[in-house]
Amino acid sequence: MKTYSQKASEVSREWYVIDAEGQTVGRLATQIATLLRGKHKPTFSPNIDGGDFVVVINVEKLGLIGKKQDQKMYYRHSNYPGGFKQVTYRRMMATHPDRVLRFAVKGMLPKTRLGRQQIVKLRLYAGTTHPHAAQMPKVFEPKVRG
Repeated sequence: MKTYSQKASEVSREWYVIDAEGQTVGRLATQIATLLRGKHKPTFSPNIDGGDFVVVINVEKLGLIGKKQDQKMYYRHSNYPGGFKQVTYRRMMATHPDRVLRFAVKGMLPKTRLGRQQIVKLRLYAGTTHPHAAQMPKVFEPKVRG
């Protein structure tokens, strides 16, 4: 019996809409990364971009547990001396709420060309409206533990 390996021409993509209201960042990011990679499909191949498109709405209503709103930091550096910057989660959510979830999902994808192809299929919107109604996306209910 031969092992099945998916080809790029055989990939079929779906569109999913996820409502992020009341979800925690990390638990939602793992489910989004699974959809982007295509690990939920029986035809998953780790070397092929077989994942689906994901549209996330209400990103501004994501939450964290405990004191992480003031303790969690996001770092960047401009590659110039003294160019180190750090921003708290609370301030990042006030200015760019979509970046919080994008950074979390990006950290869960491969750090290769394949991962860069997969993160492009993620669309994040702070409010409830999105311009992807023509693709007829399916509503995805995230699994909630508890």
